[in-house]
Amino acid sequence: MPTHTLTADPTHSLWSRDLAPRLTIAPGDTVHFGCHDASGGQVTPASTVEDFLAIDRDRIHALTGPVFVEGAEPGDVLEINILEVAHKGWGWTSTIAGLGFLDQRFTEASLFHWKLEGDVSRSLAPAVLPLRPFCGVMGVAPAEAGRFKTRPPGPFGGNMDVRDLTSGARLYLPVFNPGALFSCGDTHAAQGDGEVCINGIECPADATLRFELHKSQSLAAPLIEAPLPAPAPEGLWTVVESAPDAMDAARAATSRMVDLLASGWGFTPLEAYLLCSVAMDLRLAQVVNRPMITVAASIPKHILPGRRLF
Repeated sequence: MPTHTLTADPTHSLWSRDLAPRLTIAPGDTVHFGCHDASGGQVTPASTVEDFLAIDRDRIHALTGPVFVEGAEPGDVLEINILEVAHKGWGWTSTIAGLGFLDQRFTEASLFHWKLEGDVSRSLAPAVLPLRPFCGVMGVAPAEAGRFKTRPPGPFGGNMDVRDLTSGARLYLPVFNPGALFSCGDTHAAQGDGEVCINGIECPADATLRFELHKSQSLAAPLIEAPLPAPAPEGLWTVVESAPDAMDAARAATSRMVDLLASGWGFTPLEAYLLCSVAMDLRLAQVVNRPMITVAASIPKHILPGRRLF
């Protein structure tokens, strides 16, 4: 089937069913998407935190697209087969005052640069971080008329930040407008479930996607078919917290993991927070022991030097 290439520029940073498509394809076609990092190309490997604070926030989530899929109509399902997402050797992670899961603890802006070496990054020693690039934003035009910010996700997909959307996964989206009008971007080289400091490893990347169309199928919101990630053969370090409110438990578990990484492996608290955002997984361990909800925060042992903590 035909293969197309769509360069990163020009981008768009709003969702709208009125955006003119940059490319028209048929079901079965493959598209190579050039994608900027989340800043829309404003952050570079030489950027300082002052440069980062001065970027144009209206260009955040600069997306590549839209792509018009011939024959797609409201009530259909668009299938996106993620063939490959390839980083370009560098990325960044930030903290911003007033944002992030531990915004009361980390109140200063920061910018950390990553060197990406194939499948790993060694930039935050002593951690050796596995990389699993994916698009943080993948979506079709929403059903409603108007222009919408890209930060909130919805039934149309969008800023889902689901790290399962790596090479080998399939994403199914409901179609709300003729042609579907698909766009993607906000590529990450790695991310933990939770993305607690507000970023994964933000990076420019090339995404190769193949599109299929399923006519007159019922789907209310995104569905993902994904391969299992590589196992953690050496196990996990897991912090457990319980509270009546899941967010309180998750915040406490995240803060304890920051402390554990700092005391056990010599990271600064800020470095530990960044590592949590790109490598730690937050999950609900139980919701049945009411009124208490238990949250587990885990980091794979194999990314850190071996330690006996007690």
